[in-house]
Amino acid sequence: MTIRNLHHLFKPSSIALIGASRRPHTVGAVVARNLFAGGFDGPIMPVNPQERSIEGVLTYPDVASLPVVPDLAVICTPPSTVPELIRQLGERGTKAAVVITAGFAELGEAGKALQQQVLDAAKPHLLRVVGPNCLGVMAPGNGLNASFVHVPPLRGDIALLAQSGAVVTSVVDWATPRGIGFSHLVSLGGMADVDFGDLLDFMAQDGHTRAILLYVEAIAHARKFMSAARAASRSKPVIVIKAGRSDEAARAASSHTGSLAGADAIYDAAFRRAGMLRVGELSELFDAVETLATGVQIKGDRLAILTNGGGMGVLAADSLIEQGGRLAQLSPEAIAKLDNLLPPTWSHGNPINLLGDANGKRYADALAVLLEEKGCDAILVMNCPTAVADSGEAARAVIDTLRGKRFPVLANWLGEGAAVEARRLFAANRIPSYQTPDEAIRAFMHLVRYRRNQDELMEVPSTVPDQFVYDGVAARVPIEQALAEGRAWLSEYEAKQVLRAYGIPVVETVTAANPEEAEAAARRLAMPGRNSRLALKILSPDITHKSDLGGVALNLAPDEVRLEAEAMLARIRAAAPGTRIEGFTVQQMAHMPGAVELIVGMTDDRLFGPVLVFGQGGTEVEVVQDKALALPPLNMNLARDMMARTRVHKLLQGYRHRPPADLTAIALTLNKVSQLVIDFPEIQELDINPLYAGADGVMALDARIRVAPPLEPGAARLAIRAYPKRLEQHVQIHDGREFLIRPIRPEDEPLIHDMIARTAIEDIRLRFFAPMRRLSRAMAARLTQIDYDREMALVAIAPDPAPPAAEGSDLRPGDEAIFGTVRITADPDNEKAEYAVLVRSDMKGKGLGYLLMTRILDYARTRGIREVFGEVLRENVTMLQMCRDLGFKQTDYPDDPGIVEVHYTFG
Repeated sequence: MTIRNLHHLFKPSSIALIGASRRPHTVGAVVARNLFAGGFDGPIMPVNPQERSIEGVLTYPDVASLPVVPDLAVICTPPSTVPELIRQLGERGTKAAVVITAGFAELGEAGKALQQQVLDAAKPHLLRVVGPNCLGVMAPGNGLNASFVHVPPLRGDIALLAQSGAVVTSVVDWATPRGIGFSHLVSLGGMADVDFGDLLDFMAQDGHTRAILLYVEAIAHARKFMSAARAASRSKPVIVIKAGRSDEAARAASSHTGSLAGADAIYDAAFRRAGMLRVGELSELFDAVETLATGVQIKGDRLAILTNGGGMGVLAADSLIEQGGRLAQLSPEAIAKLDNLLPPTWSHGNPINLLGDANGKRYADALAVLLEEKGCDAILVMNCPTAVADSGEAARAVIDTLRGKRFPVLANWLGEGAAVEARRLFAANRIPSYQTPDEAIRAFMHLVRYRRNQDELMEVPSTVPDQFVYDGVAARVPIEQALAEGRAWLSEYEAKQVLRAYGIPVVETVTAANPEEAEAAARRLAMPGRNSRLALKILSPDITHKSDLGGVALNLAPDEVRLEAEAMLARIRAAAPGTRIEGFTVQQMAHMPGAVELIVGMTDDRLFGPVLVFGQGGTEVEVVQDKALALPPLNMNLARDMMARTRVHKLLQGYRHRPPADLTAIALTLNKVSQLVIDFPEIQELDINPLYAGADGVMALDARIRVAPPLEPGAARLAIRAYPKRLEQHVQIHDGREFLIRPIRPEDEPLIHDMIARTAIEDIRLRFFAPMRRLSRAMAARLTQIDYDREMALVAIAPDPAPPAAEGSDLRPGDEAIFGTVRITADPDNEKAEYAVLVRSDMKGKGLGYLLMTRILDYARTRGIREVFGEVLRENVTMLQMCRDLGFKQTDYPDDPGIVEVHYTFG
């Protein structure tokens, strides 16, 4: 379940408090006081057989005696009583319960069994349970305070969702004197039923919630969380703080990748992919909300600092660099303009020091120059109080200069007395302002990180060059052989076979059973015209890191291989007696002058499933700790972003006489590994280390792959559902024309623009209920960058001999085009789904729309959706007739006579 019946939790018509008490300082007494004092407009029914009344209201001895069926029950009784209470409430029709009582899964196996009894009692009645072991639930706008919080929260538009009750009380205590209010506050506790995914879905649809704050200790269901978080992040800011960031939280693993992918780093990758902003401290939650709420939007991380105090400007610059931002480089033209406007002793660079006597005009003149700078993404205007200049005048000058402009500007007016009025003016004009340079820079970096994460969420990927072809059958052979033999690790030779099948270049490698065969292999590999230097490695299923035991020898001549093989055997047997040795691998030394050693890998996280790792490789990889993590599936843009988050990325761009590496080949390799681990759930860990990267491409020198029997069929292994290739189907319409029907991909964005450009405005109006000639970038991304876990869009693809119709399109005659598309968007409960269909105007009346509708209905049926519905303009007689032919029922739309509702119910 997801949002089903959660409206009974936050907007109940009646409440039962079971375990209400008059005893001072008990949970039952505090919850009773808060419930009755919260302003709830409805019956609150205390249940306690030992008391006659509580808070002046008559009590009831048990659930059966309640005169009204409670929408919401709040339970404060001992844990052993809770399963039976839930059963009784469910049978009476209660739809939501908050179990404040502790003593369940947190106590071990007995507690887990008791918690399962609670869920078993609730399930037949679809009764939703918050908790157990929680502080409670609050919705100040509805007068609901079903908690034992010590200070009543103010009404507002921020939702706070936290696993820790102590965090909720601390936040309320901090926020109330500052006038910060909430739409909802939820302490999730043990998350036996209602979890973050459920509440994110609910809050995303709540019109009274402007922003969502999360305090996360652990996620229960990764795919559900990611799907809900991505949906919520598209509509409003979601800001998260995660507890447990220490390196000690990383699980041990036997590969380099596993040791690099610590638990906190994986959470960080998940939050980034979901478009959320992660902050480090509780106070940052509200700072970030207020910054994002101003509507300031930035395009990059280059900041110009304008100040009347040189020292404060330097402090801000230091903070910017430390937090990962960049100082904007002023153009010669800007410096020349500022030379003409400012005193000769100004700083002649960024930070721009206006000097301590700067008046409002000097601020305005300098700011006007910066607003025209192309190499500047945002401006921080600072002011230090002085006796020779008016801070208020400077603030008004800044506001007047910005009037009517949309350039991102932040303000930092230092001090107390002189700055108060300036901050008030900035707030009134929706210019974010901060009390210290560090706070201002932190806010700027919040904007930078949020924009990056939103771009990652909404981005339109570049097409994979020379769309790689892979051989899944060839890759499966060594994997199945290892599983059949009960081996966890593929040999290096087998691992390279798998990589080669997926188009990843590998150095030529030959296996040898003994030193004599190794010598023979060396002489074959060192034939004339080839590199004569060789690498020799031990081949053993028991050795993961060969170099640690002396199992790697490099730069050998062919006549040195046999002696080195014999010496290697002696070293291994002395260092690790009893180790199984199957022989050696012999390979050519890779010749890539100027190549950089990288690591590309994957580990299978217990919660989030496959996690990809990229960074600087080599034997010191764990020491260097230069890494970036990402969740599959990847595309080229996501791969490039992953690369850019590492230090080695600067090396890859070239320096001095070293040419830049082939960044496209590296990104493509990441995509190939992503596809490999999607296709083979048997792969548990994978290391390519080192992956040589140079100007001529990439080469895998060493590889390790660990395998295990896959999970049961249908298990949600990936945190983000991958492209469902199984839905691809070739079809033929009435006139004999053939199409490929397949799910939409993010790379289809230019095809969607072209389809819209080829469709008559009247047909577009009938589809979108409004005429339009082109789609915005955001809308195109929304239509193509879908979540396959809760949406599906099918497109009809075929080559189009006509030239492209979309303005500025890179398409050419003969390229593939979209001739029709159909989609369904399911509710979070997977009960109902809304459909939409559009066929290019030149394809109308040829059966393509009907074909697409039958395909999407078939898909909805397999997903278990019970009803597909839509809204159709009454004048759209063609669509209404097709719905009748398909078996849709039609009803009048209650609020608009020009609209007809159509419904298709599966039997």
